[in-house]
Amino acid sequence: MAMLDVRDVSVRFGGIVALDGLSFTIDEGQICGLIGPNGAGKTTMFNVISRIYQATSGRVSFRDTDLLQVPAHGIAKLGIARTFQNLALFPTMTLLENVMVGAHSTGSAGFIRSTLRIGTARAERAVRDDAGDLLRSLHLDHLAFHPAAGLPFGTLKRLEIARALAARPTFLLMDEPASGLTHSEVDELSETIMRIRDEFKLAVLLVEHHMAMVMGISDRVVAMEFGRKIAEGAPAAVQSDERVIAAYLGTTT
Repeated sequence: MAMLDVRDVSVRFGGIVALDGLSFTIDEGQICGLIGPNGAGKTTMFNVISRIYQATSGRVSFRDTDLLQVPAHGIAKLGIARTFQNLALFPTMTLLENVMVGAHSTGSAGFIRSTLRIGTARAERAVRDDAGDLLRSLHLDHLAFHPAAGLPFGTLKRLEIARALAARPTFLLMDEPASGLTHSEVDELSETIMRIRDEFKLAVLLVEHHMAMVMGISDRVVAMEFGRKIAEGAPAAVQSDERVIAAYLGTTT
């Protein structure tokens, strides 16, 4: 059984059709690239899975759970986390503190009690230790006590991944993680995604315009245009599909 099963999902905003009967599956441990030109509906699909948007019709199953019946605040407890194209970090907090914030959804003490340090010393130590381990895994431990403000963009991208991993997800949504990165940083990010997939036993849904990266690390690729799926399969097959070439990759002369 697929880990994520998207079946005939449509999203309409008044007269605008953002998703039109989209279906695809992701298996345990897979990296799936979701590609398409701007306006294809990729981020809309992300927002349906993370419960920011409500689907007009269709079904999304995560393991044995009807995801469309889960409130947004319940997503993390199912094992789903996401990163954002526009970083949503706390610039005045240290890297360690930023990662610790990501763990609050898995703790029994709760975010407010943890913030106010009410009877949570032991739990906080455990969260701090885990955050330190995550920073080490992302090669950021030397910056643990440095504020996030002013650090290079590539470093902050890795910090956001560490914070997402603090919730101990089994399924990670990544929204254009390579956006704004240099060529060498994209190569490093590709290696990081494959490594954390194996180390943390994740499945990953990746929305990304950097085609070399998507084709290089994805197990399968879903291509979209105007809210519909136009191709799905192994990267090489999707990359050579005439509809994908016409819609997204461009044609040669």
